[in-house]
Amino acid sequence: MAAKTRTKRVLVAMSGGVDSSVAAARLLDAGYEIAGVTMKLWGGPSDTGCCSVSDVDDARWAADELGIEHHVFNFGDDFERHVVAPYAADHAAGLTPNPCVECNRHIKFDRLLHRAEALGFDLVATGHHARIVSTAAGLRLRRGADTGKDQSYVLHMLGPEVLARLLLPAGETTKQQVRREAEERGLVTANKPDSQEVCFITTAQGRRRFLSQRIPMRPGRVVDTSGAQVGSVESLELLTVGQRRGLGALGGGSPRYVLDVDAQSATVTVGSLAELDCQATPLTGWRWMDQPVSGEVLVQTSAHGVAAAATIDADGEQVRWIEPRRRVAPGQAVVAYQDDIVIGGGAAAMVAGSYS
Repeated sequence: MAAKTRTKRVLVAMSGGVDSSVAAARLLDAGYEIAGVTMKLWGGPSDTGCCSVSDVDDARWAADELGIEHHVFNFGDDFERHVVAPYAADHAAGLTPNPCVECNRHIKFDRLLHRAEALGFDLVATGHHARIVSTAAGLRLRRGADTGKDQSYVLHMLGPEVLARLLLPAGETTKQQVRREAEERGLVTANKPDSQEVCFITTAQGRRRFLSQRIPMRPGRVVDTSGAQVGSVESLELLTVGQRRGLGALGGGSPRYVLDVDAQSATVTVGSLAELDCQATPLTGWRWMDQPVSGEVLVQTSAHGVAAAATIDADGEQVRWIEPRRRVAPGQAVVAYQDDIVIGGGAAAMVAGSYS
């Protein structure tokens, strides 16, 4: 007699939002044995993102409506070490960090995966809008069916070893379909707004106050591309490449934009809108998912940005744009696609004099 196949156990990361709630419901319908988990990451105040007390309550209520177990894992120390502290340190160094990318890298798809395995779960699932596809080179991450809500950019670091243990049920349909399904199921999260902001910075507190409690806020000189001083700023840690507001009165009539933030010399270089354009973006930490791609690919440099045609050095040292592009703030993720499939990723690097 053939052995009975064991039902796979899936731990669903439930953030308290509609996507993860529907993901759990779909897996339950598919016959998996599932349990929900909400990660307690930030111990301070939170009124945005996915770390507030109300989000934990919403996740618990959704789990109750589905009739599944719900757990809360406290990963606060890991979150502080891998996400919050580096976020502050990056600002002090003149970088523009992406905490959601680092949270995915270190917490959701590392710490959580290891905890799930230790508890005997076969797979982990989330509500991210992205898809997992099988290619000749192995499992790869693909854009979600709803390109307007696609989250593959913030998941670009996931390799085949993680994808083999991951399910992304919400990525196969549009956000509108997810919300409609949640309403039909009567889920409490059906009409809950999407999380948009950094979860550990409150609307009332703001980034300035948060950073000032963790790093020194230093004044800086503002110079043009010739090196001539044209003004000053109170806190250079709050500036990022491409920014126009917060520079004070610089004179000269025409708008000025941040081209470079040099934390070491406390100098901010500004220039015209045209001077924001560049032909190449230096990279750091680049990783190809398979072999380097020598031809033209599409490259995305922000979570909701439009990908642009480019080529990437085989050694991953820089992106060369087919058409001039606005320069990318150092520290931001840079992700390459081919046929909507992630083929590589890294971050924009800081290079002295990169504005010239």
